[in-house]
Amino acid sequence: MEVNTTTTTVPSGPPTRNHSYTQHRLHSERHSHNHSHGHFPSKTILIIIAFVTLVTVLFIIFVVLFLIRRQKSSSKNGTCEEDSRELHDTSSRLITSTTLNSSPDVKSGCLHGGNLSRTPAPKFRGVQVFTYRELEIATDGFSEANVIGSNGIIGGHGLIYRGVLSDGTLAAIKLLRTEGKQGERAFRIEVDLLSRLHSPHLVELLGYCADQHHRLLIFEYMPNGTLHYHLHTPNDQYQLLDWWARMRIALDCARALEFLHEHAVSPVIHRDFKSNNVLLDQNFRAKVSDFGLAKMGSEKRNGRVLGTTGYLAPEYATGKLTTKSDVYSYGVVLLELLTGRVPVDIKRAPGEHVLVSWALPRLTNREKVIEMVDPALRGQYSKKDLIQIAAIAAMCIQPEADYRPLMTDVVQSLIPLVRNQSSLSSSSSLRFQKQTPSPTH
Repeated sequence: MEVNTTTTTVPSGPPTRNHSYTQHRLHSERHSHNHSHGHFPSKTILIIIAFVTLVTVLFIIFVVLFLIRRQKSSSKNGTCEEDSRELHDTSSRLITSTTLNSSPDVKSGCLHGGNLSRTPAPKFRGVQVFTYRELEIATDGFSEANVIGSNGIIGGHGLIYRGVLSDGTLAAIKLLRTEGKQGERAFRIEVDLLSRLHSPHLVELLGYCADQHHRLLIFEYMPNGTLHYHLHTPNDQYQLLDWWARMRIALDCARALEFLHEHAVSPVIHRDFKSNNVLLDQNFRAKVSDFGLAKMGSEKRNGRVLGTTGYLAPEYATGKLTTKSDVYSYGVVLLELLTGRVPVDIKRAPGEHVLVSWALPRLTNREKVIEMVDPALRGQYSKKDLIQIAAIAAMCIQPEADYRPLMTDVVQSLIPLVRNQSSLSSSSSLRFQKQTPSPTH
């Protein structure tokens, strides 16, 4: 039996239909892959650019805020240090140079961190430099009608004028007639000291003029003049100082010297404290002026005998200079307030020419102290307070400097007296108001 065998050949590749499908799928995947590769770089770049831009903006904002904060901080803290350094440099030039070309300009509170005084210093706008022409205009050409006093200094003399500065400030303008090195030195010392020392009990220096050979000092205006004129002027030109006003003046002067001796960075010895250098404001509160003879430094230095006769302590004859010498001068002014007498008066009877030598043995005798009181007071004073004032004066004018008190002790002794007087004045005023009958209609 014959079997017919047919051999079937199977093709090696897939069917035609399957092959076309596969090719189409591969083509689609390749196209999709190429499409996605074309768009990915663009999105990434956009994201990166946006991120970098955001970071840059934030950084710029941060830098701007930092600079603003730093500028504010430097304006608050740096200015004060800068002004202090400027003052220190200027003050040094002021003492060593032969001509004054710059101003020791300072701001309140920047000087020594406010440690000069226990009492808050008044607002201080800074020492200004004026031209001679500006001051000539302020005083109407230094008219005689504007002369309000004169002031003698070692090596020269000067007239004091009332003037109105360009900003409307009323000022006392001292025109110095300096002669020689001593007068120039006095001018520089006063400018230097008052540029750095600020107290409500010292007359404020507003400015100065060192224009060519002209030397002028510009001070705050004190409308009631000097203590000397109020105590010793015979006519009715000045208002009589009652006991209460005299005690306040005594305390103000004591505080001024206490500030100079105890609260300045270096002790300052005034060397010419007297009633002529005590000025009174509109409320008859006292301020000390004229620092042309002042000396800075520690105690017990030798110095020239400078000052005013009648106010000089005995140790000046030996050339020894201490703060206790100012205490002696203060005691003399206290005697003036108590007695109404001048320190030296040759018109009086023998033995009464020099106030200190006449008063010292009487200050410890109650009856004699009462006889010493200024007749102008007409008995209107507290006898108890009078005895205490006499005791303070007796201590201040002791011949031996070591027996004199510190000005701090004098201040503490006077405070209760002034406080008591203030209380008595208030209670008297209240009693008067209660006792005054109401008007009848």
